[in-house]
Amino acid sequence: MLSNKEMGRTGLGLVLVGSMVLLAGGAQAQGLGNSPYSRIGLGEFNANTGGVRQMGMGGVGLAAPNAVNVNELNPALLYYTNRTTFEAGFNGQYKTVKNATASNRSGSGTLGYLALSVPLSSKWAAAVGLKPLSAVDYESNILQAVVNTPSGQPAQSLKQYRGEGGISEAYLGQGFRVAKGLTLGFTASYVFGVIDETTATTVSTTDNSISSVKVVERQHTRYSDFAFRAGGHYRKSIAKDLSMNLAGVYSFAHNLNGQQTNTQERENADGTLNSAPTTISDGRGSSYVPALAQVGVSFDNEKNWSLNLDASQQQWSKFSNFNGTGPALSNTLRVGLGGEITPDPGSVEHYFQRVSYRAGVSLGQMPYQVNGKTLYDRSVSWGFGFPMPTASALEATTISLAFTYGVRGNTDVLNASLGTSNVQENYIRGQLGITLNNRWFIKRRLQ
Repeated sequence: MLSNKEMGRTGLGLVLVGSMVLLAGGAQAQGLGNSPYSRIGLGEFNANTGGVRQMGMGGVGLAAPNAVNVNELNPALLYYTNRTTFEAGFNGQYKTVKNATASNRSGSGTLGYLALSVPLSSKWAAAVGLKPLSAVDYESNILQAVVNTPSGQPAQSLKQYRGEGGISEAYLGQGFRVAKGLTLGFTASYVFGVIDETTATTVSTTDNSISSVKVVERQHTRYSDFAFRAGGHYRKSIAKDLSMNLAGVYSFAHNLNGQQTNTQERENADGTLNSAPTTISDGRGSSYVPALAQVGVSFDNEKNWSLNLDASQQQWSKFSNFNGTGPALSNTLRVGLGGEITPDPGSVEHYFQRVSYRAGVSLGQMPYQVNGKTLYDRSVSWGFGFPMPTASALEATTISLAFTYGVRGNTDVLNASLGTSNVQENYIRGQLGITLNNRWFIKRRLQ
């Protein structure tokens, strides 16, 4: 029986070895493109970095109040919602995945998130929404020699790894003002999703003396549970036309319960079943999702610019996968710096003076260590917020664009004799956001 750490080393090793031959066109369920690292744990996990506004600033904004976009990143910021706001984000991505010997390119697109926030009183606002929490999307092959075959002929074993799916959350958040400059917020989420993973093994000889039969192992996991997040925000004027904001968000650790089914089947070379699928196991279990702590500080002039610094830490060393087993991961730390400026929000003659310009940088640790060395995700971001000319005091529409260029991992050689190396992903991501603001619940008066 392998220990958790041994299983973690084995799982990460398979990712790195399997990346020797990368196949194009991975599954598109969550729009990642082929991402070998999403094979580990619950996939690529969303570290609560917000929507299109935050993406343009490097994924920061925990302490940055805003009355235009849905402030879902920190539920305490929902208090600053002054009009009913609906927001939708649409994602696109193009990436190159490579190691020391091979590379693969892929592109994808998907719906990013949906959010609706409503001011309920002068001190209370709420929001509902849907967004991805993690994504699994990978496809890779391992081709190895097989020794001591019955026929005595050289043989090869081809292992194909595929995974798709992910986990999403539907949430209800609320923000309250409890004192001058101090707001608190709370979010309750229903977490759900399906992850399908397949491992197929085919053994063949050069003279075809062994009939080619593919053994396919399938794992289907369906998750559903609840999660909770709390946030706080404090705002204080420290000089004329200068305010400081402090914020913190804590996503509580929780067990993500689900149902997992493992089956095995045999296929002939033409893809037909050689034998009926056999159920290996079918039962309930859970994955432990560790707590996420985030802090942020922001400065603004209460008019047209803000500068933000965020940091977050998640205890992935406490992660355990279904039924208490899982890879040995490492705690992560992420830091982001970004800001935005709108030259003249009230300009009538010059439209581009009313456009919001955003930029930011981010550096984050990945929860995987290879030979004791941490892998990193480095990125630079920029974005724009374009207000529609039809805006009025009652309603407004804003089209936002955000872009991120980043590098994840590296291509350091692990074993020259085996030809294995780390995996590096170079990516450019884009997000289109549409925000609709409208003043509801207006009491009409007759003059």
